[in-house]
Amino acid sequence: MNYLETSKELLEFIRKSASMFHTIDTVKTYLDKEDFIELKEGESWTIEKGKNYYTTRNDSSIIAFKVGSDLSDYHYQLVASHSDSPTYKVKSMPELDGPGDYVKLNVEVYGGPIDWTWFDKPLTLGGRVLVEEDGAIVSKLLYIDKDILIIPDVAIHMNREVNNGYKFNRQVDLLPLFTSGAMKKGDYNKMIAEELGVKEEQIISKDLFLVNRQEGKIWGCKDEFVSSPKLDDLECAFTSLKAFIAGSNDKAVNVYCCFDNEEVGSNTKQGAMSTLLHDTLKRLNAGLGFEEEEYHKAVAKSFLVSADNAHAVHPNHKELTDDENRTFMNQGIVIKEAANQKYTSDAFSQAVFKKICALADVPVQHFANRSNMQGGSTLGNLSNTQVSLHAVDIGLPQLAMHSSYETAGAKDPAHMIKALTKYYNSNVKIEGASKITVEE
Repeated sequence: MNYLETSKELLEFIRKSASMFHTIDTVKTYLDKEDFIELKEGESWTIEKGKNYYTTRNDSSIIAFKVGSDLSDYHYQLVASHSDSPTYKVKSMPELDGPGDYVKLNVEVYGGPIDWTWFDKPLTLGGRVLVEEDGAIVSKLLYIDKDILIIPDVAIHMNREVNNGYKFNRQVDLLPLFTSGAMKKGDYNKMIAEELGVKEEQIISKDLFLVNRQEGKIWGCKDEFVSSPKLDDLECAFTSLKAFIAGSNDKAVNVYCCFDNEEVGSNTKQGAMSTLLHDTLKRLNAGLGFEEEEYHKAVAKSFLVSADNAHAVHPNHKELTDDENRTFMNQGIVIKEAANQKYTSDAFSQAVFKKICALADVPVQHFANRSNMQGGSTLGNLSNTQVSLHAVDIGLPQLAMHSSYETAGAKDPAHMIKALTKYYNSNVKIEGASKITVEE
């Protein structure tokens, strides 16, 4: 596998994924090319062994699955990632006057971005717009492929304390500039209508977000780094998708999950804490003609890989990471653990994944937070509140997580695809919490 070509494809995947809605649309283009069959939640499902399917919720989360042909004693093998990234959501009535001829957009934070990294960057809008057409209200994707906004910093001459730890006021400092007289208040909706090819009065409502237009790059004298917006978590969404498409297992149901709203807690109708995974697996089980008892047996023997990026050691701040349980870019996949159970990894699930990586000849690293620092959480333990199964939390090491422009190792996407393809190609047989057999 050519790691540079893989990283180039990753950057193109991210470029197309302007919002969580665009991420799922991009994932669907990959699946559609492989003749996956779409199942709509509001319709009856017909499922056959040996075929491939996907379903979506809210157009911002997706679950795809490959049904094995020999399911006499079946289970699920899942990988989950998320479609959203920290940014700023545009409010419904966004236009703010002045001073002078200025018009700014009123936004509020989505997730936990590093605010200052959004200043002085070319920005645009991405998301969905609900439009009235022929007596119905329909959803349309919007991405304005042009630099139309910027959040201007204050000159250091007017804010001498900016380099001494200035605290930004998000209702004041983070408002993007829309126009300085060339347009006027009221032109925002006109712009959106023109972009969509509809009349302004057809627009009903909008879910729009700021999008950093800074181009993703592979860089370094030896092409060892990749930098881009939204590496967290589109790097895992992309690599797990590539592995899922490449993998095959006749004795199991391989599952690809990409959930929305991880950055705001996952507690939504389409998040990892929702019923989406539970509903999908239950309907899949019933569609195959199995009784509910078979569903519970299958889940008990199943395995989840929760894939969300991890922190690499910072070159200037090694003191922020644990002395031994720390990770570096281009040195392999990270297994994440936490005593407070914010990560799902335990000795059992780590053993499963380390075995997979050994078979794939992919290096593994371990991450744990310093004991005097509180870390974040991800979607593995949250999805387990709805579908409880053995799970491991993994990721790829990166710098500047939640910056508007993040950095990772250019070789690591290929590592992840190789390991997860081996996982999807293998039959992971689990007996309680005492025995694991990985059949290639």
